[in-house]
Order: sequence, then C-alpha cells, then structure tokens
Amino acid sequence: MSLLFTGRGEMRMTDYRNGMSADDIAGVMWVKARASDSTGHCVEISRLPDGQVAFRNSRHPKGPALVFTRSEFGAFLDGAGAGEFVCMLD
Repeated sequence: MSLLFTGRGEMRMTDYRNGMSADDIAGVMWVKARASDSTGHCVEISRLPDGQVAFRNSRHPKGPALVFTRSEFGAFLDGAGAGEFVCMLD
C-alpha cells in the first residue's frame, strides 16, 4: 500500500495488485521498448510510486496489469539478459 498525491493536493491510498485495471494506476508513465512491434502490439512497463513494476498490453491499456516487486523484476531481467527465455520465440 502506498500514498498517492494527486495534482489537486489530495492524498489517497493505493493498493497495487495483479489483475487490477491498468487504467486505475494513475500518475505513472508507461514506456515500451524502442524495438517494439510497429503495429502497436507492445508490452508497456511502468515503475509504481511504491517501487514495484507494472506491465500492461498496449492494445488493451484499460486491461489487467501484472504487478511485480523490484526483486521479482530484477530476477526476470537477469534471466532475460542470460538468454533464459529465448526459447519462447521458437
């Protein structure tokens, strides 16, 4: 749970969880890889105010988000960097 300050000086509690609507994650910037598919079929990622990382499907920006801790995301990046997931492209 984290505190989120809105532009109007308001404060609200935010509980980020897997499956929540990505559209409900306010005040963050979603980014995608420069090598993303030119047709817009991309995975977008955002760092959340509480330090977690969220993923969403760019074709469905209001769809569910997958939320990971920094540790989980770090383990994924290590595995991807080591080529552990290349078999997913076969």
